[in-house]
Amino acid sequence: MLKIKVGDKSGDATQDESFEITQKENQWLIGTDIFDGDIVKLNDSLFHVLWQNRSFTVEVEESNIADKTFKLLINGQPYETSAKDQFDLLLEGLGMQATATKKINNLKAPMPGLIQSVAVTPGQEVEKGDTLLVLVAMKMENIIKSAGSGIVKTVKVTPGEIVEKNQVLIEFQ
Repeated sequence: MLKIKVGDKSGDATQDESFEITQKENQWLIGTDIFDGDIVKLNDSLFHVLWQNRSFTVEVEESNIADKTFKLLINGQPYETSAKDQFDLLLEGLGMQATATKKINNLKAPMPGLIQSVAVTPGQEVEKGDTLLVLVAMKMENIIKSAGSGIVKTVKVTPGEIVEKNQVLIEFQ
């Protein structure tokens, strides 16, 4: 079972709708309705859907498999969707959301090396996965990315500086 949340991003106000998709034997159910339509994959990000005597063109603009979120264009209208499977719903029911963002305090050097470049400045807001700096170690460039979200408080290093393992490179608020 999947619980799908769809947000219509076309107007000034977001309109969210949720529904469940389940599979029973060889049938898919949307809520309590049997999906008796047809889906044709035109390419990796474009689909044609026939359902309830209506035709839909669905384009996947962005997909984040880890977070189970997607940005779609359905007949030219933008939508953002998120999915939760039975495990996500169980964790949510227990008050243990698996997708909670991790707040970070300090970034320490994972190894000794040379700071090649710094991509952030004090006061800048960063999200999980954003590039923070490039550390060169053993002739290899290592792109150091944010492990969570936060605001840069201070940058303790400059390009060209040599750092030791576990040295604090960036502090976060």
